[in-house]
Amino acid sequence: MPLLDVKLSGTPDAALAATVAATLSDLTARILHKDPKVTAVAISFVPREQWFVGGASLAAKTASSFALDIQVVDGTNTKDEKAAYLEAVFAAMGALLPDLDPESYILVREVKADAYGYGGRTQESRYVEKKLKAA
Repeated sequence: MPLLDVKLSGTPDAALAATVAATLSDLTARILHKDPKVTAVAISFVPREQWFVGGASLAAKTASSFALDIQVVDGTNTKDEKAAYLEAVFAAMGALLPDLDPESYILVREVKADAYGYGGRTQESRYVEKKLKAA
């Protein structure tokens, strides 16, 4: 049930957005073991003239960039899984975005299960319910 907030440099492109969403959902399922049925991806575009790296706009550098902020429940992934995810996401985005600037960021934000959820319920309540049903 992760939430992926993605910023892409450039002008809005529905086809690119759909490809990025599908790619990131797949990587999130395969590497972080998150259920794609409850994975949400929000994509926004920032004009290259308004995205600055090292004081220069991406337009001036003729580069592309992205920023990914993904929220997952604390303790549900290992350090190795998170490292593999960052590597795979960067490689995948490099294949999708021309002249990808290395200053493109990925943040795996781990949040507490009792403070995060969807459908009006916390992940903690879902965990407890699952344990009670198993008992």
